[in-house]
Amino acid sequence: MATFYDLAAANRRKSALLVLLVLGIFAALATAAGVAFTGGIEGALPYSLVAFGLGFVLTLGAWFGGDRAVLAASGAKPLDPSAGAEELQLDNITAELAIAANIPKPKIYIIDDTALNAFATGRDPQHASIAVTKGLMAKLDREEMSGVIAHELSHVRNFDIRYSLLVAALVGSLALLSDMLLRFAMFGGGRRRDNDKGGGGLQVIVFFLTIILAILAPIAARMVQLAVSRQREYLADASGVELTRNPQGLERALAKLAGDKEVLEVATKATAHFYIVNPVKHFETRAAGFMATHPPLTDRINRLRTLRGAQPLLASEDRARE
Repeated sequence: MATFYDLAAANRRKSALLVLLVLGIFAALATAAGVAFTGGIEGALPYSLVAFGLGFVLTLGAWFGGDRAVLAASGAKPLDPSAGAEELQLDNITAELAIAANIPKPKIYIIDDTALNAFATGRDPQHASIAVTKGLMAKLDREEMSGVIAHELSHVRNFDIRYSLLVAALVGSLALLSDMLLRFAMFGGGRRRDNDKGGGGLQVIVFFLTIILAILAPIAARMVQLAVSRQREYLADASGVELTRNPQGLERALAKLAGDKEVLEVATKATAHFYIVNPVKHFETRAAGFMATHPPLTDRINRLRTLRGAQPLLASEDRARE
């Protein structure tokens, strides 16, 4: 298995490429739209420049403020270790595991909800935060909480948090650009194209190709986001066990998370992939396929059980019941 150094280096490279991809897709879509709406490559230049600038601003915003936006959207409040025994224990667990992971201790936040869940966010280990629900603090013992925090710290150490923020920016940016293009085509671009005497068959083809791309681009980006999220959950599980040396802690925690049917009210589809389990549509099954935000909890539990030589927890035909 790749070391966390390999994973972190790979995520840094992918993050840089992702920024370039965001800007490139923005410029390509805008150029096609400019050709379709104006009939010439010269007219496409302003479209490209505006789209490039918009993509740059949105990516920059995700880099410096994406974590604060996710925390605010989740209703997370800073942890007060003096508030009680559960808060103090969470603070101690995070400090101990951060030392084991050789990273700075992340800021800790609490979500006032009885659902069981947690997530990590930030752009790097020096600017990272972990948020857990009050329900998780109340229902998990120390070993189980250590497993969850180790999982989230693995996301931090492996730079998954940076990549997740940028992928979310890519999906949101493409959705915004596509919506702008479709609205322009519906309420202005089509009439302008019809009235353009220099237009021809090629322009009509480019116009309809642009509309198709505007519809498909955010869908494709969303599918990439979900696939990346699922794979990183498996890796964070394994990396978390490396930190605690105790597969049973995270295994039992995931079992409790699987049994919790409560929906996290503050979560949205935009933030669902950050959490340790899907907070929006809890029943992730194989039927969901590539549209699932997380791998099935049964699979994750059984992978942890193999690390200690135990038999699978559930038969394969029962996996969809979690």
